Amino acid sequence: RCQRWVENCRRADLEDKTPDQLNKHYRLCAKHFETSMICRSSPYRTVLRDNAVPTIFDLTSHLNNPHSRHRKRIKELSEDEIRTLKQQKIDEAFEREQATQELNESNEQNTVSEEGGEEQEEESVPLTLEERENKDYLKSLFEILILMGKQNIPLDGHSVDELPEGIFTSDNFQALLEYRINAGDEVLRKRFEMTAVNLEYCSKTQQKQMLEICESCVREETLREVRDSHFFSIVTDEVVDIAGEEHLPVLVRFVDDSHNLREEFIGFLPYEADAEILAVKFHTTITEKWGLNMEYCRGQAYIVSSGFASKMKVVATRLLEKYPQAVYTLCSSCALNVWLAKSVPVVGVSIALGTIEEVCCLFNQSPQLLVELDNTISVLFQNNEEKGNELKEICRSQWTGRHDTFEVLVDLMQALVLCLDAVSSDSSVRWNNFIAGRAFVLSSALTDFDFIVTIVILKNVLSFTRAFGKNLQGQTSDVFFAASSLTAVLHSLNEVMENIEVYHEFWFEEATNLATKLDVQIKLPGKFRRARQGNLDSEVTSENYYKEILSVPTVEHIIQELKDIFSEQHLKALKCLSLVPSVMGQLKFNTSEEHHADMYKNDLPNPDTLSAELHCWRIKWKHRGKDIELPATIYEALHLPDIKFFPNVYALLKVLCILPVMKVENEKYEIGRKRLKAYLKNTLTEQRSSNLALLNINFDIKHDLDLMVDTYIKLYP
Repeated sequence: RCQRWVENCRRADLEDKTPDQLNKHYRLCAKHFETSMICRSSPYRTVLRDNAVPTIFDLTSHLNNPHSRHRKRIKELSEDEIRTLKQQKIDEAFEREQATQELNESNEQNTVSEEGGEEQEEESVPLTLEERENKDYLKSLFEILILMGKQNIPLDGHSVDELPEGIFTSDNFQALLEYRINAGDEVLRKRFEMTAVNLEYCSKTQQKQMLEICESCVREETLREVRDSHFFSIVTDEVVDIAGEEHLPVLVRFVDDSHNLREEFIGFLPYEADAEILAVKFHTTITEKWGLNMEYCRGQAYIVSSGFASKMKVVATRLLEKYPQAVYTLCSSCALNVWLAKSVPVVGVSIALGTIEEVCCLFNQSPQLLVELDNTISVLFQNNEEKGNELKEICRSQWTGRHDTFEVLVDLMQALVLCLDAVSSDSSVRWNNFIAGRAFVLSSALTDFDFIVTIVILKNVLSFTRAFGKNLQGQTSDVFFAASSLTAVLHSLNEVMENIEVYHEFWFEEATNLATKLDVQIKLPGKFRRARQGNLDSEVTSENYYKEILSVPTVEHIIQELKDIFSEQHLKALKCLSLVPSVMGQLKFNTSEEHHADMYKNDLPNPDTLSAELHCWRIKWKHRGKDIELPATIYEALHLPDIKFFPNVYALLKVLCILPVMKVENEKYEIGRKRLKAYLKNTLTEQRSSNLALLNINFDIKHDLDLMVDTYIKLYP
């Protein structure tokens, strides 16, 4: 079929290209296809039928038109030209719609179809006064909705429960509408001057429809850049509560046309309890609703809350089955040890992680509590002030996301318990009831022997992966050498598994010593004793119980999880980082990327010349001038002025760059995740909206009000 396209286009220069190259690197305009060849399942996408062949060509008009002789060349369009093209698309859409409604011939004569980039008439299809007023009215409504999204103003105002009986008050949307009318918006005033004062100006259904269009149009701006870039990776963040329903935040990574790696938020996906249904809906949303071609997906990563890891692993597996090059990796924004701990399928671990987050959250909410904790640390570490000051500094950060979270927690345990006990038993009015109550509950949780054993065992097991995980979030050279150290990490963990009785004995002894220091009784969990109803086997000791229920499954799981996340493909991709000149230098320029780059052969513009090009790339840096520094990151390499002379190297670096395990070098291009966190932190759960969230997080993305209005008129005539 590709060959037929080339023949019909009369492009002799493309006849020697393979179908794969044609598919990846060349595009054909939709106007060359019959209408019957095009499916319009969505107003935002043009999808061809499987048997579509281009047949509409005017091969002579360009001879008389000097503007179109070089039309195959890509050029940057001015703002006026972009506006003209947008208007032309809208006009063509109107023309098709009017034709189906059997309008008279006079409308068709107004269509302008010049290709020379000259000024178009402002409107191809003249609108009646009523239609023009309706469009202006809708534009005002969209402007208010976009303002509410950008400023994070919830749609609803006061709830009915807050108001005395018989009192009516507008919701926020209607209040802004009224304010705009009072400020002199004539279009809105004419529309509503005869409306009853207690009538809704715009129904909830209409608001929802318009918000969905706002969301789609804003998302489409980002997705258009992603499609232009071809290759991308998908990353999800922790499950969040949106107005009482669980949702997965989805982000996309890609390299834009300025060679910058960006991570952008593109929307929320409703979470499903069934992993298989979630996998299907995840795939359907990304491909059909959002229009991304998963054939170009080169990485996937999932930051998960405790208890959700196994389900997201099913999603990753199903996507890998369909798209083997969508490598399953860790995400650069999450420490390996934290990620591993959250994925351990032991209930006690999930409960412990939840308790740790609550403790951190309570102290971060109250500066006075932090001062109290500082004083407690000062007393406990008066003989080691350096250690005490280090712990004080850590307490003022988000320490639950560190590589050494569990080491920090074990060091802080005594200080935390003493501080919380002092707060909960303080008889003065220094602490409010909420803080005193939470302090009592959390102190009880921390002094549960089950919690103490869990954090001590996690601390010791994850000590084997701590340095490895830290390197994965380090410089590019650290990531490259970390890939080679995985074998040693797995060897150490397997050795632990073979001698688990000995290791567990040491871990359990450490846990009992900490419990003794905190005056905590060493015993089996209450739930276990209650379940046995007095039929306790005398041989079931606390030590044996925790070995079977905690140590063995934790070590087994971490070994398996490391093997799964660092698959052969993932490691081959990381070894391609030897392309980065600073890594080449550390390896004395004795590298062999060709072998590892095999997996990306089909992504290269000229795979046949890869070997020669890599040789030139090595020689360029080996024999550089003395004053020239070796680029240390992919970001620096992509911004080299002469990178265009190495098209295969550029393509490889671009694909490696978007792997979720690689950190975003320039912080200003990682704002999607930061804004998402800020939105969730600043917005009450019941006031969150997936539509408004996208507008708020992507507030700086350009939006086309005319496109929104026209889309709304088409979808809801």
